[in-house]
Amino acid sequence: MSATDAAGRAAQRTDAADEAEARRLDDEQRLAEAQEERRGARPDWSPLPRRAGLKPNASPLFSLRTPIPARWRWTLAVASFVIPLLIWVTLNALGTIKPMFLPTPVAVFDALVKMIESGELFSDLWATTQRVLLGFGLAILVSVPLGIVMGTFDAGLALFEPVIAMLRYLPASAFIPLLMIWLGLGEPSKVAVLFLGTVFFNTLMIADAVRGVPRSLLDVSYTLGARRGEVLRKVIVPHALPGMIDATRVNAAAAWNFVVVAELINATAGLGLRIMRAQRFTQTDRIFALLIVIGLLGLVIDIALRLLRARVGKWAA
Repeated sequence: MSATDAAGRAAQRTDAADEAEARRLDDEQRLAEAQEERRGARPDWSPLPRRAGLKPNASPLFSLRTPIPARWRWTLAVASFVIPLLIWVTLNALGTIKPMFLPTPVAVFDALVKMIESGELFSDLWATTQRVLLGFGLAILVSVPLGIVMGTFDAGLALFEPVIAMLRYLPASAFIPLLMIWLGLGEPSKVAVLFLGTVFFNTLMIADAVRGVPRSLLDVSYTLGARRGEVLRKVIVPHALPGMIDATRVNAAAAWNFVVVAELINATAGLGLRIMRAQRFTQTDRIFALLIVIGLLGLVIDIALRLLRARVGKWAA
């Protein structure tokens, strides 16, 4: 075969390929035109309604994620206490609920004064506070390092998360019979109830806070020559510290909830014990007074942790 014949056949193949490509393009064009005709046969979409834009002078009280003035913040904070109190007073004034079930604020205040004068309130408050400090303090000592390990290392997460995720669904009150057998009827069993009721949730929440540290911060730290231990101490822990404090705030409230259950185990003093004794004699005024004391003490603890978070994590949102 001569070179001229080979070149001619190559040219023919090229022409055939060009014709096939041209036919394919024509087919696609006809298909697109047919689809456009079918689309044009549909009724036109109705125009979107005109909406007024946001007013520039709209009140910040009803704006999304907008800071409000300090005076409004304090006013609303006071209203959050005044409104329930007014509802309480109104229900008593109307007589819709018997005082045995809903005592008047005056009766509750008198019961509180009597417990203060007798000295039993302070002894019970100190006994309960000691148990919370011991039980929840041990939970923090265990959950903080364990949560840091789980949030920093995937191996730690794979090792500890499955068992902790299972244990957190076990109610701490279900362990009371076992704790009474293992630890007796003294203070260790009460402290153990508080520990079991808070340690698993606190661990997982701290691990989530540690996992929230951006990977870019770690990469930049390694680029600047930081070692693994330095990244952990100077980047991961400081960045996650505000989240750790938030987790502590949430679970501190849980500790105060469990302390009432813990004090059912042969306690001789404590706010939970005092509530149970008042229940036996239908002393609802004393029950309300003790609940208010627990609530106010919890509010003080929450405010203290908020201030601590604002101090150590001013950069955090």
